[in-house]
This record gives sequence, C-alpha cells and structure tokens, in this order.
Amino acid sequence: MTTNGNGDDGQQTDTRTGERSMTVSRVIEATPERVYEAFVDPDDLAQWLPPTGFSAEVHHLEPEVGGTYRATFTGETEELVEYGSTFGGTYLELVPGERIVYTDSFETDDPAMAGEMTVTVTFEAVSEGTEVTVRHEGFPPAIPPSDANEGWNDSLENLADLVEGA
Repeated sequence: MTTNGNGDDGQQTDTRTGERSMTVSRVIEATPERVYEAFVDPDDLAQWLPPTGFSAEVHHLEPEVGGTYRATFTGETEELVEYGSTFGGTYLELVPGERIVYTDSFETDDPAMAGEMTVTVTFEAVSEGTEVTVRHEGFPPAIPPSDANEGWNDSLENLADLVEGA
C-alpha cells in the first residue's frame, strides 16, 4: 500500500519561500534494518531506485556522514532517453534502521534543473514490517513535485519487490 499519510497527494509548495517538496510513505514487509541496507548497498540501490523504464548505474556510494554518492539513470526506451540524468550528493545523517538524510543535485548546465535538494528517509517498525517515509525537498523549477511523487512511489514498489521475503 502506498500512501502519503496526510490525505492529500503529498506535494507541497511553501507559499512564503516557494520551496517545492513531496512526501510519500509505504509499508514494506521487511525489517527496518533490511530496508535501510537496500538504501546504502550500491548493488541493491541500482536494482530498486530507478523508476520503470530506467536503469541505474551507481558510480560510487560512501554511506557515512560526509560521504558522497553519484549515480546515473538511463532511459531504456527512445521516449525516455532524454530524461536520463546523472546526480549525486552528500550524506548528512545515517542512523542504521532509522533514518537517512542526504543532499541530491543533478549534474547539468540547465539552470531550471540546478540546485540542491534534500532527501530525508525514515524507517519505522510497524506490525506489517517497515513504514518507509521519503520527504524530498527543494525541487528545481523543471521538476514537478508530482513527477517526483510518481517516481518515488514506483521506486518504493521496486524496493518492496527486492526486500520482501528476503
């Protein structure tokens, strides 16, 4: 089941700052430790993070505070090729089985895609497994929060497929 926990579509724009963000949650039938591990293991990440129609290459991943990561999504069809991107950032907080906070930005010369975003992921043990909540903040102007919401829902479905029953 995918929800955003607050009865709306999870997308928000702060009218005071113009900050564009989204929040999505999903319960996954696995332990918080296993779900957390899938976020910090490069092989797992390459399997579940790309949304449908994309593949991923994780160039490097240093899951420690101050460590960095870099990855590329490649469109697998002619229609999606132009949406491929390389992105990366820095880990700000890592609490195994509980929380990950990292920055995220695209490698681009396009000012509409530039800027640093922040992603906060929490893992909460629930009776059915783990509730994973992703809060993605600071989208650049060219990225509609609705697209990010759809992408994260797709990615969390892939994550569930990877770790459930594992």
